[in-house]
Amino acid sequence: MIEELKTFIAVVDKNSFTKAAKSINISQPSVSSHILALEKYFNARLIERSNKQRKILITQPGEILYKKAKQIISFLDEAKDELSNYEHSLCGTLKIGASMTIGEFLLPSILGEFIKEFPNVKLDVTIENTKHIYEKFINYDIDIALIEGTVPVQNYTYRNFYEDTMVIVTPASFSLDTNINLKEYLSTQTWIHREEGSGTGENLNIFLNNESISPKNFIILGSNYAIKEAVRNGLGVTFISSLVVKEASTTGEIKIISTKTKYNRFFSYLVHEKNLSKLQKLFLEKLETYKNS
Repeated sequence: MIEELKTFIAVVDKNSFTKAAKSINISQPSVSSHILALEKYFNARLIERSNKQRKILITQPGEILYKKAKQIISFLDEAKDELSNYEHSLCGTLKIGASMTIGEFLLPSILGEFIKEFPNVKLDVTIENTKHIYEKFINYDIDIALIEGTVPVQNYTYRNFYEDTMVIVTPASFSLDTNINLKEYLSTQTWIHREEGSGTGENLNIFLNNESISPKNFIILGSNYAIKEAVRNGLGVTFISSLVVKEASTTGEIKIISTKTKYNRFFSYLVHEKNLSKLQKLFLEKLETYKNS
């Protein structure tokens, strides 16, 4: 049954019997046989096939089984790691997903400390925006999700672990005429924005709404570094984590503009608590002790 489940996961991931067969190194007839065996066992149609268009469609029961199968395989992998090294130092693979700001500016130091303590642990790290990290988490592609945006409340544990400060950032040449209101000035500027699904982009929208600022133009960029460089080169202004611009501000490459209202947000972690392995628990313990410097 385990091999059949692995085959089914491959078919869903590749959306093709042929590609699935190649990815797990078995024949296409074997793929078909495995899927039929699962459908017979669960007494449910898992995949709709179109011979003419050579397309497949995952049914609703198939979607349910896909998520459960990912959990089952993940549990087995964790059990294998723990049992094979029961009398030795802790090892195994920890699959972490982090949104961009966390992954670029916090996670390296956190993982550095963790690996010093548990040097035999293997890390599988994914860094994408909050939306994509959340999707991977609910599909059990990652064990622990570290996010900076809001996500739907579902059947998992959601806890804050770090308080971040958001700041307005302008080019170093910025000089505000004392006769001009800051909000009025900011409304005339081009704002450098993150893509949809980004926690930073979400917080920029909140800031603009709260301050009643209506920018004349937006430039959308897909990374914090690109945004910082765009501002440094005079393309516009932005609202971003102080972690991103701390060094550039210190060296005078950009300016941080003070606001009357302090804008903070929390970085959070998501876990499927009922399924935590010893390795995941130890990482969360390390994360819980991580405080703002």
